[in-house]
Amino acid sequence: MQQVSSNKTFGGQVVKYEHTSAELACTMRFNVFLPKEAEEGPVPAIYFLSGLTCTEDNFIQKSGAMAEAAKQGIALIAPDTSPRGVTIEGDSDSWDFGTGAGFYLDATNPKWAKHYRMYAYVTKELPQVVAQLPIDGSRVSIMGHSMGGHGALTIYLKNRDAYKSVSAFAPIANPINCPWGQKAFSNYLAAEDEWPQYDTVALLKDGKPLGTTVLVDVGTADNFLERELKIDALEDAVAAARQKDQWTIRRQDGYDHSYFFISTFVADHIQHHARHLKA
Repeated sequence: MQQVSSNKTFGGQVVKYEHTSAELACTMRFNVFLPKEAEEGPVPAIYFLSGLTCTEDNFIQKSGAMAEAAKQGIALIAPDTSPRGVTIEGDSDSWDFGTGAGFYLDATNPKWAKHYRMYAYVTKELPQVVAQLPIDGSRVSIMGHSMGGHGALTIYLKNRDAYKSVSAFAPIANPINCPWGQKAFSNYLAAEDEWPQYDTVALLKDGKPLGTTVLVDVGTADNFLERELKIDALEDAVAAARQKDQWTIRRQDGYDHSYFFISTFVADHIQHHARHLKA
């Protein structure tokens, strides 16, 4: 792992790192915000998974999250959204598939399987890399936006012992039933019976205890609300799982899908995670 850059902010440092990824078979970059408390010893951390077209920079540069993270003494870890520097036919033909659109799954279609393993990267490899930093790996949470909200929710539901809490901004909650998800899953995954393991609504049917509380925010003026996000289906699944008391799903009046929306409510999400990380 090599340091690419470092910038002081809110008493801490935003550091960009580069490393060779075995899971993705390419060179990857990620950003970390380390609060000043990290100078004295390991601190808790929140992983943030970004949405379609994003890199490791969007959340760090646009969300304003470091202000609240610094107050709470919590690190932020922002990985990229897909493998980089590889060339696969069709990976750059559209903005919602391929480069910048890894969907936080492990591809099984041979065409994509070598490089598109973002699920394994986020859950296995990146934590091993981050272990070199002053971060307490036993106190981590996960959140994300849009495609990354889908990633955060599904990763938590499949790894409940690995994260203290989870939250999401405008998540793609039921990708097996929306165009973005169907496009990704039909290409990345070799068989349709593999789809439900990467779908929050489907995973909630397992009946397992949630183990935490969940915060979800979505804007009522989000252009993707009905077609892609399927928040109604999420609410129905939560009710069917008898978990309504553990989920807070807020519809924020007049807000859209952008980082203006995220920056307005990101402090709430960090506070949500801080309650669990510091418990």
